[in-house]
Amino acid sequence: MQLPVLVLNATYEPVHVTRVRRALVLMFKGVAQAEEINTAEIHSSSRTMSAPSVIRLLSYRHIPQQTRALSRKNILLRDRYTCQFCGHKFPAAELTLDHVLPRSRGGRSSWENLVACCYRCNNRKGDRTPEEAGLRLVRKPRPFTLHTSRQLMRLMANQEEKWRKYLFY
Repeated sequence: MQLPVLVLNATYEPVHVTRVRRALVLMFKGVAQAEEINTAEIHSSSRTMSAPSVIRLLSYRHIPQQTRALSRKNILLRDRYTCQFCGHKFPAAELTLDHVLPRSRGGRSSWENLVACCYRCNNRKGDRTPEEAGLRLVRKPRPFTLHTSRQLMRLMANQEEKWRKYLFY
């Protein structure tokens, strides 16, 4: 029930990634239909059905310009679970958030000032700027945009091969 499902607009434009549970609710309400099926199966007391991998909304929905909430999860997603100082990929539990300009020096908690950072690099940086600590950022932090969201969908398509034809590979 927690597998990712790609949601397409009626025009086959990728809109969102949701979970199987939500996708099934949309399908049962008659709002969406399955375009691709996953190998996983969903069991109830009387039925067994294949889990969807890609669903398409049956009527076009205008998707307004979306902004993402500033959260640890979204920063880690934006930075692809990669320490922005050493460039190594880590599990979420082994990453912290680092303020590029430390809070003690007036740095704010914003998209442009927070980066994913491993514990080792965070301790090395301490209460200094990256330049003072002899560190360089792998990538300049930017706000989460629609472009970033589409990039993440493409990255997820590396594991979900059935998504590729919908993500303009």
